[in-house]
Amino acid sequence: MEQKYLLKYYHFLKFAEDELLQGFKTKERILDDWLGLYKSGISDFAVGAERIVYSLLNGKGIGIPNSAPVGADLFFEVHDAFIHIDLKTVGASLTGKTNIGDYTKNIFVGTNQNSYKGHMIVNEGRENEELREYVPSLPTTYNKGTENEKICLSYFVTILYDKDTLDTLVMSIICMPNGELEPLYTTRVLQAGKNLDKTRFKFTNVPNFELLGDDHKRIKVVYFDKNMDKTYKKKLKFFEDLFNKIE
Repeated sequence: MEQKYLLKYYHFLKFAEDELLQGFKTKERILDDWLGLYKSGISDFAVGAERIVYSLLNGKGIGIPNSAPVGADLFFEVHDAFIHIDLKTVGASLTGKTNIGDYTKNIFVGTNQNSYKGHMIVNEGRENEELREYVPSLPTTYNKGTENEKICLSYFVTILYDKDTLDTLVMSIICMPNGELEPLYTTRVLQAGKNLDKTRFKFTNVPNFELLGDDHKRIKVVYFDKNMDKTYKKKLKFFEDLFNKIE
């Protein structure tokens, strides 16, 4: 089920790739009217990127939007599942502060965006190593035990962009394991966040749908800028290899 809808959304995003990239560039038409005016800490790229991705998924995507207040930014119902999708944007830079490390190995996920109840290893490898329980807000299955029972699926569209040029470097879609798979993936999925109730999804630790085999990836790279600076490319080899992989 997780792979089924990962492939559906991947192929949709791949089909809409030109529209997405063109949409990301529309901000440049009025660059002088907004650049440098917003100091709230909101990324210059993130808000606009979300608007483009969400408009395409809502307008032409898969499933019926659900109005429940708990869930990711996008919440769809299909005939056999409830699907949560959230967009994550990370900025990189060659000249100033860069957050590329927040993209290459793991991503922050909210409690309203996943169903993976498990444990995080805190201070791994140290004398004070301990396990910290993580409890998400989403169920593994909606309407469990009823005739309307449907699995809960969690996906993240991740975008890495250059903060200096605002160019898109990488765009991927990633499937986080459903909590029913915790006995299989155990502590490999979660990484402790800065606060007690926060977690990050260590997708590089679980890159495969392990019940299906190594050839079935939980990560699909929609776009990879092959002309990016070599400094970026070296750090993004994991994504480049996935992008170049023949399906």
